Amino acid sequence: MFGNNDISRVLKPTSCDRTHLKEQYRQFTGRKVLFFLVIAMAIALLAGVAVILGSAEISIMDVYACILARLFPGHFHTTAFTDMIVWDLRLHRVLMGIVAGMGLGASGAVMQGILKNPLASPFTLGISSAASFGAALAIILGAGIVAGSWLVIGNAFIFALLSALAVYGLAKYKGISSETMILAGIAIMYLFSALTSLLQYAGTSDKVHEVVFWMMGSLGRSSWETTAMVLTIHVICLPYLIIKSWDLNALGAGDETAQSLGVNVEKTRVIYMMLASLITASIICFTGTIGFIDLVAPHITRMAIGGDHRFLLPGSALVGALLLLGADTLARVVLAPMILPVGIMTSFLGVPFFVYLFLQRRRTFW
Repeated sequence: MFGNNDISRVLKPTSCDRTHLKEQYRQFTGRKVLFFLVIAMAIALLAGVAVILGSAEISIMDVYACILARLFPGHFHTTAFTDMIVWDLRLHRVLMGIVAGMGLGASGAVMQGILKNPLASPFTLGISSAASFGAALAIILGAGIVAGSWLVIGNAFIFALLSALAVYGLAKYKGISSETMILAGIAIMYLFSALTSLLQYAGTSDKVHEVVFWMMGSLGRSSWETTAMVLTIHVICLPYLIIKSWDLNALGAGDETAQSLGVNVEKTRVIYMMLASLITASIICFTGTIGFIDLVAPHITRMAIGGDHRFLLPGSALVGALLLLGADTLARVVLAPMILPVGIMTSFLGVPFFVYLFLQRRRTFW
């Protein structure tokens, strides 16, 4: 039995209790902030290493001096040759790897959160297959809404978003839940995969080769313009996802619990799905299919700092950036001077991790 003093202490914690709780929360957040700082420093260091790799040799100090000279003119000095190598040839590729990795990592964490499935990702909902079909349609038949040099990019982006809308429509018809969204996504994925195979079967060998290369994924198509466009989408979508991340925590406790906490479950799932799909579509329309980052990054982050989405979303974004940049760096050096498509390298890196995860996991992933 509780005495009166015990009950009053539970209802009204003492100053000592509050101090202890504050210290626990400070330690709780401090470990996560330290994790963010370590990953951010690793990204900055790896970015410098990635820029120096290539046929023209420059030092990492030259790279940082060149960047600082452009940001703070008059205080740092560089050469015209180094400036051309860094700003015109290499840096935009590195930044695209960082930005794309952030978007894929955060989108994967969002999808796993709203569907409560460790294998959920934007690609599970057919976005990758739809984008591949759009690109194949433009490459093989030359058909699309956008003309000119943006034909492939525009088709991939539009069909990626159409797949998300189709998943929403099918799930809405049967009642939006994690199960119906996954089933609808699988159906859409197989549909667009079949359509892409049909186009490849009917296309000429050189066009089919171009489609296959696009589907392997590459950061070599990046430019300052495309990087800025992807970054703009991130700036619009990611802050909202992080600010409203408490809704994802509530969904993790179950739909009924989330509703009792005031969360509109159906609306939350739709909004998060559409924003994650928009982020993913804006990336893969420029890079092609890059798999495993959206699956691996959230799992690594969850294992390191837990499943609180307030920290999981930004953590997954940082880990995704580090993984994609590292994979692209390896793809450029492992068979140099030949550059492997980064999608192949992410698959090589992702498969061993999932085997390890399968062998080491406990009864549940959450």
